[in-house]
Amino acid sequence: MRHLLSKSKYIRGLQCDRALWLDVYHPDLAQYSRETMRKFDRGREFERAFKDLFPGAVDVSAALGRKFDQYADFTANELSREGEVNLFEAGFFFDDVLVLADVVHKRADGLLDIYEVKSGTTLSDTYKRDAALQHYVISHCREINSFSIVYNGKLDKSDSSDSSDMSDNFKIVNLTAEFAGEHETIARNIAVMKETISLTSEPDTPTGAHCQTPYECPYQQHCLSGLRDLSLF
Repeated sequence: MRHLLSKSKYIRGLQCDRALWLDVYHPDLAQYSRETMRKFDRGREFERAFKDLFPGAVDVSAALGRKFDQYADFTANELSREGEVNLFEAGFFFDDVLVLADVVHKRADGLLDIYEVKSGTTLSDTYKRDAALQHYVISHCREINSFSIVYNGKLDKSDSSDSSDMSDNFKIVNLTAEFAGEHETIARNIAVMKETISLTSEPDTPTGAHCQTPYECPYQQHCLSGLRDLSLF
């Protein structure tokens, strides 16, 4: 099943419709700064440390790589097994959106505990929007017991010591009830983004403050170049 949106594209679409369109049709134009790439690396390291708490989990991304059209079926098959199941990058598909959940724990009663892992030291609105989209999609596929965001609870940002033990840094916040109340808004956002993706030419949204918030947009150089005639034909 081919998806139109993912977590990253949804967040991109909330920031800018033009960036979303470029992300879908011209991702080769993206230019990420070194600092952004370092943040990606730190995020992956923090996520790996949390996943170490779930030995024996099945890593769906390791099994399927970039075969995204197979993630949802593979995940459903794994979750159909008897007893408790732990999955990394489990795929769920609904409303033309594919989300890959960082950590999914299927309990003995079949309900899911889901953990979205973020390396930031604060629980930002963007983290919540990302996770709320996942809750929207997953809740239409399986019954959820809890949905939590895991972030870096280390208060002293100036401490740059390299410790291999991050277990004391994990701050886990259960936001299940909050996310359940966001479904109507998310459905509307998805509908708007589908309209953007259906456009045959690049939106003419001008550059502005939104290019830096909540993230530095990787398409700024393209937009500042004055080129606005990209199309699908």
